[in-house]
Amino acid sequence: MRTRLKSIYFLASLALLIVTASCRTEEDLSIDPPAEETLVANTQTAALMQNVVMNDGSSDNIIDNASCLSIQFPVTVTVNGTTLQIDNEDDLDDIEDIFDEFDDDDDNIVISYPITIVLSDFTTVVINSDDELEDFVEDCFEDNFDDDDIECIDFQYPITAAAFNENNEQILSITINNDFEMYNFIDDLDEYAAVTIDFPITVILADGTTQIVNNIQELAMVIEDADDSCDEDDDNDYDDDDCDNCTTDLVTDFITQCTDWYIDELERNDNDLEDNYLGYFFTFNDDNTLLVTWDNGSQTESGTWSATGSGNEIVFEINIPGFNDINDAWTLHEIDNDDDDNELEFELRIGDDDELEFKNTCSGSGNVDDSNLVNALTSGDWYVTYFFDDTDETADFSDYVFNFATNNTATATNSSGSTNGAWSTVSGDTTPLGLILNFGTSIPLDELEDDWDVLEVTNDIIRLKDVSGGDGSEDFLTFERTPYNGGGTGNDNLINTLSDGLWFVASYTEDSDDQTTDYAGYELNFDSNGTVTASNGSTTNNGTWSVFNSGNEVMLNFGTAMPFQELNDDDWDVISSSDTEVVLQDVSGGGGGTDTLTLQKL
Repeated sequence: MRTRLKSIYFLASLALLIVTASCRTEEDLSIDPPAEETLVANTQTAALMQNVVMNDGSSDNIIDNASCLSIQFPVTVTVNGTTLQIDNEDDLDDIEDIFDEFDDDDDNIVISYPITIVLSDFTTVVINSDDELEDFVEDCFEDNFDDDDIECIDFQYPITAAAFNENNEQILSITINNDFEMYNFIDDLDEYAAVTIDFPITVILADGTTQIVNNIQELAMVIEDADDSCDEDDDNDYDDDDCDNCTTDLVTDFITQCTDWYIDELERNDNDLEDNYLGYFFTFNDDNTLLVTWDNGSQTESGTWSATGSGNEIVFEINIPGFNDINDAWTLHEIDNDDDDNELEFELRIGDDDELEFKNTCSGSGNVDDSNLVNALTSGDWYVTYFFDDTDETADFSDYVFNFATNNTATATNSSGSTNGAWSTVSGDTTPLGLILNFGTSIPLDELEDDWDVLEVTNDIIRLKDVSGGDGSEDFLTFERTPYNGGGTGNDNLINTLSDGLWFVASYTEDSDDQTTDYAGYELNFDSNGTVTASNGSTTNNGTWSVFNSGNEVMLNFGTAMPFQELNDDDWDVISSSDTEVVLQDVSGGGGGTDTLTLQKL
């Protein structure tokens, strides 16, 4: 059912409209409204003004694929299996993050109905299904079609207007505070003999600058000049404006602020090539030269880079002798500075398929706080006790002894001889610290070539994880001091650890929000049969739990019981475990937020 939103200021002014001759005095004077300030119904200027203030529905096209309507927040959507509550336009970035996470998957959104949509004239409609929504979407202009909405100019409020009757008597003074009120003000112009705007007024242009407008005629010219002066982003490519305001100066400042960028993604002709550049670091200089280093700095190559154009049309050209996978004229797709983990991303594309993405933490060669890992890794021999890549392939490495030297070289030795390799540390994709391994192309050691996220480091165990950039599958690698014996590996004893005694939530943080106090007084009892109870004496929450991937992951499910519902997850990563403490971590598939749960034994 459609509901016409009425302008509040007109209802509040009804009393002023009831004016009779008996109320007037001889001192009342007729006012002749100045023509240069008079706004007349059904004129070109009135239409232009209404087009400026009509509801712009393009900002949420990632959900509804329709620029002539918007969805009223909050709205709940399920994106690639992850449920999100969207409370404002900023939350739409969480949807984009999920879409951007993998390049080879099919993205989909399921809307939880009912929802309320707002049409271009601010009419609201309650929608109960996809079919009902589609009926309104079909009424919109096609994707990126030149519609009536003018988005390249805005009014600066408040704006004051006056209404006159047939006798040129001012009967109403109106203050307009937003686009909704302006739309209804123009819609009701024919209720008055004349309406004037209190000039001068200020308009805001697409580049953020302002302009003073002194009369009606000038206003019409300014609006017409502004129309089509910017990209209104009315198409349904949700991320086409990721670099809408980029300039070559911004690109230069961004790419030269840090040394040692590394390649996180490289796809050419449907081939993923980023693993070919593990351990390669790129430094872009402000004189348009660049330097590539690899093999821990022992190998170098010089090249050039350039940036031309503006906005979404900036071309970033790279030329490095011998680097044919990278050399090309790329289009700048996105510049991103993730404040949560201080990670910089610089993404380039050619067409819809080829992609090159550099990352950096501005810490130099990816060096984060890696002292514990380096000290453990470079002292003594290590053995692979768990390797999982779709299937358990640990036995393939059972006769290898690994040694990691302080000069970032490595050897893997078995009865057939030694294979040379290299290692280095970087910032992790889902953890603060990452470990790059490269033992060349010999089988099975080639399987270890990757940039691994570090889950746990002690003097006796190093546990690593990698999330595939293609299908999102997870690989696990564990090094220990004793050889693989064909039995249980990694953290398999975590089942026995958790099912032995009572535990409590020592800490729980959701992103940076500490919610530990919600679990005060609760004791957790993990039964070896896969059930778990959390009780504080008066309330008991029942759930299930399991340990899988050789103790590298934990599943918790407490159903809808609060507050333990917050802990529901099927892929908690085990960061560390001992007889008295277990630390779990989950990185969201959407915005990349990190949840950390620490359990301690009573």
